[in-house]
This record gives sequence, structure tokens and C-alpha cells, in this order.
Amino acid sequence: MPRRPATFLVAWLTLLVAFVAACGPATPLPEPRAGEPVRAIATPGASTRVAGPGSGGEEPESDGGDPGPIPVTRADPARGGRAAPVTLVLFSDFECPFCKRVHGTIRQLERQYSPAQLRVVWKNNPLPFHKGARPTAEAAMAVFAAHGPDAFWAFHDAIFDTEDRLTPDLAEQALRRAGVSPRSLERLLESGAAARKVDEDLELGKRIGVTGTPAAFINGVSLSGAQPLERFTEIIDAELEAARAARGAGTPAGRVYAELTRKNFEAPKPRTPAAEEPVDMAVHRVPVGDSPVRGKATALVTMVVFSDFQCPFCARAAPTVDQLARDYGDDLRVVWKDQPLSFHKRAEPAAELAREARAQKGDAAFWRAHDLLFAGQRDLEDPALEGIAASLQLDVVAAKRAVASRKHAAKIAADQELAHDVKASGTPHFFINGRRLVGAQPLEKFKQIIDEELVKAKDLVAKGTPRLKVYEAILSQAAPLAALPTVTVPAPGKANPRRGAAAGKVVVQVFSDFQCPFCARSQKTVDELVAAFPGAIQVVWRNLPLPFHNEAQLAAEAALEVHAQQGDAGFWKMHDLLFKDPSSQNLDRAGLERHAASLGLDLAKFRAALDAGTHRAAVDADKKIAEAAGINGTPTFVINGILVIGAQPLATFKKAVKQALGAKKK
Repeated sequence: MPRRPATFLVAWLTLLVAFVAACGPATPLPEPRAGEPVRAIATPGASTRVAGPGSGGEEPESDGGDPGPIPVTRADPARGGRAAPVTLVLFSDFECPFCKRVHGTIRQLERQYSPAQLRVVWKNNPLPFHKGARPTAEAAMAVFAAHGPDAFWAFHDAIFDTEDRLTPDLAEQALRRAGVSPRSLERLLESGAAARKVDEDLELGKRIGVTGTPAAFINGVSLSGAQPLERFTEIIDAELEAARAARGAGTPAGRVYAELTRKNFEAPKPRTPAAEEPVDMAVHRVPVGDSPVRGKATALVTMVVFSDFQCPFCARAAPTVDQLARDYGDDLRVVWKDQPLSFHKRAEPAAELAREARAQKGDAAFWRAHDLLFAGQRDLEDPALEGIAASLQLDVVAAKRAVASRKHAAKIAADQELAHDVKASGTPHFFINGRRLVGAQPLEKFKQIIDEELVKAKDLVAKGTPRLKVYEAILSQAAPLAALPTVTVPAPGKANPRRGAAAGKVVVQVFSDFQCPFCARSQKTVDELVAAFPGAIQVVWRNLPLPFHNEAQLAAEAALEVHAQQGDAGFWKMHDLLFKDPSSQNLDRAGLERHAASLGLDLAKFRAALDAGTHRAAVDADKKIAEAAGINGTPTFVINGILVIGAQPLATFKKAVKQALGAKKK
């Protein structure tokens, strides 16, 4: 058996350092849109499995027979019972930001369904342009093979429980959490068995149509990307019913997964050649506004690009845009819109610098900054930004101040809100006379659309439309942006806890659950929303403890008792304590009493209220209001009757508030 060099760990950490500096695939690929899988090309590998502790190598975990199209063996890390009626197989990547996002959803599922109902199985799909993903996957498989599932999941969770990017420090922390030293990891990797396991997972993924991460198969039902919790539960509930039917028909428990997977799985269809893919003909309303522009206002074609200075695919697309500008001359106008993605931490400061260059010296300076930022994309830290400011002969002190104070944040946020409205969630994202084109596409794809739009524009001019008005005329054909849905909910009473502007024109009713991690996550967004509309928003709490959150009901009653004793101020302090850690240890009776004591409550009255269920009726009243309105999940927000479901991005909430304020003016 071949031996891997003892210096592999050094190479691993070196790769991780390189990843921090830059990442990019060998061929142009679009930056993933939020919640969608990242495209990848899997590399075939050997077919020998590494055996987990006590395993029989590649022996399937069923009771024999055909293991189905997505086999699960003892060599696969898993959480949940081997005889669980539903198995969720997840192809994932330790460096993928969307895999981090779906990790939270899966942990929620593991709380919602018992281990006897749901088993979660890990499969490796390290993407080739994530430089640290492959060595981390091999390390994880070596940890699993030598130390078992508990060590693997400790390693896994140490990486995915944090929002930090994969770095050497984080990888070392994960090893320590798993109880493995770097020296022992070197020995575990020497046999090459972990590498072969990763190769086999990649080969399986390629065979069954996995093209990116995260990719889930729930009893064989495919679900790509970081989909909402509700999409997972919909499939899982249906599969629980199917499993019950299969057991009732005599299928042994050990054969249920293989049987249902064989029934549900759809083999991947051959991909349509790019030249034959249908072209999006819809026109979207994407105004130029006060954005940086290259080209004349009389251009017959306007190309709006939503981009991110830290996105490698945006940098890859920039030369294509330059080539188009040269080829089409005065017929093409390029408009920049900022869309710094949340997981690109230096994209927003870079956008601030480019905006400041424009503020000081106009559009020409913006585009020079644009070119320098993309050329130096591997280093966008403050000293590098200062160097760019100096090379552009800007007022460097003013530029530093602009970046530090986020001087242009409002304009950047306006672009992000527009991106949200037109569903430009990934970068680079182009609109050519309103027609969508996603990703770092080949030059020919751009030219195909531009040439078609030139014909239409010239026809408009021939019929009397001035060149200056062509883009406006084209956008007039676009469908208006869809309004958010509405729902009827009674106005809150005095007993409902509230904060924010007492006379605010917009009332945000929050239907929430103290044990819901997504509710906890949304609190920061609500705070940002209140800050974005000073004096306009009042936030009102509504209790909606979900039945599968065992501690949520009592926590809701406890918070209302705090409200009864200390008013709104006390309630929100308790609210923050409960959401700080939505675990059962923080929300059980002992935890609730501990929080009450820390807030200085009358503990005798507090205990008596919980014992007597004093606030149960108030909680139940909120539940009935939610049920009558068709609200059955948390968090759900009702903003002057406008419905927002889930922990949505800030842009969604801003849209709802603006919609509400617009309705008020009428």
C-alpha cells in the first residue's frame, strides 16, 4: 500500500494558507447564488473504501441485497439510528459557505426528528477551487477511521459551528476538539486510505449527478443547495409516511432505505450543451440611478453588472467586460452595482474605496480603482487599499476615513437592495438591456445577447425613440417588482412586549420561539432594521412555541412573567438571555430560574407563575392568532400586515417596511 509523505500535515496547512490568499477554479464558473449549489467537476478516484472503526470495510449497512443507487456503509460517518426510516445523505465541502448554512438547517432537523426517525450521513465532495477542502476532508476521514464517529463529528462541528472561514487555526482547533494531535494525524494519513475514501465519495457523487455543494439525498430524493428548513421537512415527512407503508407491506427495517432510494432516485440526465441552453428573454427593471458608468448615455445597450471585488469569478469576468467595451464602442454602456457578499469580508471595504475614488475624482477614477482592486484581489486589507488610494493620487487620509467610517454604506446598501429585488443574489450578475446573464460566461454568450438587443434598440430609434431614451423605453416593458404577500393579524394589545418607537408608523409583529435557532439568528437583522428607519418602527413580540421544541412553551411563559414584573425593559433582557443559547440547558426550569434571579425578579412569584401556568392563556392566544392567519413556522414577521417568513436578509425586511410606509402615504 503506498505511503504518503510524513510532511502531509505541513502541506495541508500550507494549502489552507494558500486558500486564504486566493481561490479559483481552473475554468470560469459563476459565483454561486445564495442557497444554490456551487458547480464543480469531480475527479474520479480509486474505489477502495477506508474502513471505520469496527466496520466491515465497504459492507453495506442494510441486511444484504442491492444497496441501492446511493449506498451507505460503515465507512460513512453518520448520526442517527442505522434502522432510521429516513436517511439524509449529504455531499459536502468543509470550505463551502453554503455548506455552513445548511449545517444549521440539518442541526435543526436533528432536533426536530429523533435519531430513530432520521439518520444523517456525510459524503465528501471537496470542490477543486476550494484549496483547503480536500486536505481537510482527508483529515476528517482519517480521524473517523481511527477514532470513530464521535471524533469525526467533533472535528466536523468545530468547523461548521463557527461562521469563520476555514483557516489553519480553525483546522487545528477542529483536530484538538476531536482529540487528535497533528503528529498522530500524520501517521493516520500515511496509508492513503483516507484519500481513497474521499476519491470514492467524489466518484459516487459524479455518478449520481452531484455537481456542487451542498447536495442532499433524502431517501434518494435530491435536494440541491442550502434550501429552507421547510423544504427538508416536507420531504422527510413524506418519506416517513412512505417508510411506514413499506414496513407495513413487509419490507424489513434494514431494507427500507435501499428500497425507497431505488424508487425515488432519478438518474442524472445528460447536460444540454451550452449553445443549446434556452436564453432568458425576460426584461427586468434595473435602473442606472447614480451608479458608476463607463460609456455614453446615448449607448443603445446598457449592461448593468452586480459585482464583488473579492469574488474571483468577478475578477475573471472583468477582462471580458473590457473586451466588450472595446468591441462595441459607443453602442455599449457599462454600469456598476455593488453586491459585496457576506462571506467575502473585504469586499465591502474595497467597495468603499472605489466609491471614495469616484467621490474625489469622478467615474474615471472609479474604474481605475476597479481595475487595481481586481488585479490585487489576493490582498484587500487596509494597507493594500491605502496603497491603491495613493497610486490614484487620492487624498489618502480622506480615503482611509471613508473606508473606516463606511461613508458610502448607504449607496452600497441601495445596490444590494436592488440586487435582492431583481434576484441577483450571486456575483457576477449581469443585466443586458434588462436581460439576465449569470456568471463569468464566455465572450460569445454576452455578444449573443448584445447583438440581439442592438437590433431591437436600432428599431426603436428608427421608429422615433431618441437614443438617450432607449434604455428607459426598454425598461418600461419590464414587469413591475412583485409586492410581498399580506396577511390579516389583529393589532397587538398592551400585554404584548414591545420596543422601538412608541409612535412608529410601522409595527413589526414577531411570531417567535425561544428554542428556534433561526429566531435567534434573526434578532440581529431586526436590530439593523430598527436602526435603518429611526423613529419609524415598533417591534412587538408574539409567542409561537413550536410543539417539537420541548422547552419553548415554558420559556415563553417565563418571559411573560418577567414582563409582568419588570415591564418591556425586563422582557427584552430575558429575551436576550434566552436567545443567547437556545439549548435545553439554558431553557429548562433551572435555567429559567437562574435567569430570573440574575434579573432581580421576585423568585417566589416567578416560580408560582410557572407552577400555576399564569401566562399559558396569553401564549395560547398568540398561537391561535398565528393559526388563524396561517402562520405555522418561526420566525414569521407581520409588518403592517405584510408577511415575511423566516430569517430573511435585511433587504427583504427593508422592502417590507418601504412597502408599508408607501401604503401609509396613500
